[in-house]
Amino acid sequence: MTQVQKDRPWLFRTYAGHSTAEASNALYRSNLAKGQTGLSVAFDLPTQTGYDSDHILARGEVGKVGVPISHLGDMRTLFADIPLDQMNTSMTINATAPWLLALYIAAADEQGADISALQGTVQNDIIKEYLSRGTYICPPKPSLRMITDIAAYTRAHLPKWNPMNVCSYHLQEAGATPEQELAFALATATAVLDDLKGKVPEEHFDQMVGRISFFVNAGIRFVTEMCKMRAFVDLWDEICRDRYGVSDPKMRRFRYGVQVNSLGLTEQQPENNVYRILIEMLAVTLSKKARARAVQLPAWNEALGLPRPWDQQWSLRMQQIMAFETDLLEYEDLFDENPAVERKVSALKDGARAELALIDSMGGAVEAIEYMKSRLVESNAARIGQIESGEMTVVGVNAYQNGEASPLTAGDDAIMTVDPKNEAEQIARLTRWRDARNAQAVKDALRDLRTAALDGSNIMPPSIAAAKAGVTTGEWGDVLREAFGQYRGPTGVSSTPSNRTEGLDDIRDQVAAVSDRLGRKLTFLMGKPGLDGHSNGAEQIATRARDCGMEISYEGIRLTPDEIITAARDGAVHVIGLSILSGSHMPLMQELMAKLRLAELDHIPVIVGGIIPAEDAQKLRAMGVARIYTPKDFELNRIMFDIVELADPGLGGIAAQ
Repeated sequence: MTQVQKDRPWLFRTYAGHSTAEASNALYRSNLAKGQTGLSVAFDLPTQTGYDSDHILARGEVGKVGVPISHLGDMRTLFADIPLDQMNTSMTINATAPWLLALYIAAADEQGADISALQGTVQNDIIKEYLSRGTYICPPKPSLRMITDIAAYTRAHLPKWNPMNVCSYHLQEAGATPEQELAFALATATAVLDDLKGKVPEEHFDQMVGRISFFVNAGIRFVTEMCKMRAFVDLWDEICRDRYGVSDPKMRRFRYGVQVNSLGLTEQQPENNVYRILIEMLAVTLSKKARARAVQLPAWNEALGLPRPWDQQWSLRMQQIMAFETDLLEYEDLFDENPAVERKVSALKDGARAELALIDSMGGAVEAIEYMKSRLVESNAARIGQIESGEMTVVGVNAYQNGEASPLTAGDDAIMTVDPKNEAEQIARLTRWRDARNAQAVKDALRDLRTAALDGSNIMPPSIAAAKAGVTTGEWGDVLREAFGQYRGPTGVSSTPSNRTEGLDDIRDQVAAVSDRLGRKLTFLMGKPGLDGHSNGAEQIATRARDCGMEISYEGIRLTPDEIITAARDGAVHVIGLSILSGSHMPLMQELMAKLRLAELDHIPVIVGGIIPAEDAQKLRAMGVARIYTPKDFELNRIMFDIVELADPGLGGIAAQ
């Protein structure tokens, strides 16, 4: 029997990290033992935004959406018994990418690893943070400089390391159309390469182009998504050849990893998410020409909370069955010369080229951030409107809602939770670390880091030295905030109502009537406390409230409870809405509600949205929270009616007091 020659499968990854470095290390070693072939590290929000675990903004966020890494000791624990020079590690980190890569290098050096053998990627795409994810620290220009600092450093010292994943993943989650996802990601890549040109020798530039990789999203419309990936391949080849003169086809190859769409996972009938994840994986594996180099799949229950190891194993097995049990890897590309595919790919490329030309006319991606952000908010509003109207069907959400209760969600252990004690223990470890280190060495390292930040030197060498000296994540971030200034990105939410008022007549009439009874326009404050930068929901609530005729106050992400209290008082608001998607709703709301009482503003009704389990919802109501919304509450107009009711003095609303 003739042996069939099969292609090598993609890297199997699971995006993972939670609680503590020790717990995450155990999870990584377990996943590797189950057949995972690469690591994909999730960091918690304080680590992503350059704060130590004991910072005021870190309260409630430590270990919630990833692993806390405050210093070299944490990084050492995270990769204990994992030989880094034999591992391919992807780190989903952006603003603090130079720092986390510095810690990784320092940890590998301690292991005795050959640093030049390190393989992996730091995401390192700060531009999309201003558009969709919110974990930025500095303004765009110094952030772009640090992206290319990493690229220049890895060229010289880590030849197998990919210095950047241009990340369109979060663009789709923020509402991007396929054309926008293509254009905004490629505009980011060209901004980086344009800046990098002056930092590497001309003879090495082509090799650096070849080391730029991408990290994309694959949604449920898998034919469109597959065509999008083929369009990415063609457009990147075109840009590398025509814009940068790269002659070697290997250096023009579009190399990407993928996580399929978490946005489309539903809280309702969550078992259906297994099929969604599998179908979405087809978009990035079926076409050999546009096949992913690495795939990580979310777990079926991520819309409910933190996945358990078993849930992650299920997603890993899905990849392994596709790669090893099917005959997918035995064939050439299945879609070449398919007329329907060619038409769709051509249309996507035309739309992306038009967007790219517009962005170039504005001066490139950095100058076009506000434009791109506003476009994403508009596109997301259109998508939500289609779900509300039923134009877009989501099974179990706006259609086929009746069904049996899922046995997979039954029982006390159906969803894993992070022990609140982990935060206190992490802070205690951080305190011990600070006490044990050489204070003078830390001072000298921070001085050298500050000098490099200000004089334009490559940020990597002093960052590595600082990591080895015992500097903490927050101290590194504070140097950058001091050198470059803090930054608050555009919200994409205009104060001017849009023309999307179809179906809003009844609400607008009620808003007008309540405003008359209040003696002024009903005023709604939309707030994002803590470090959670997932602002899509907050933006859509603020946008819909505006279009319903309310006066809105929305200052964007990363507000302390004190800042929210001040905004409520200064704006004389009638209702406060808060969006918290990181799982830190309990400690943040305890603090906020207590401060509202102290400020004598507890007559203002508060509504909260997030991934909030039923038992937490009961506790929030006991604190005085008036309404609670989870991802299943997709009908924004119902939320608008609730806001009106809460503010209406004629209905005995709390605002009447």
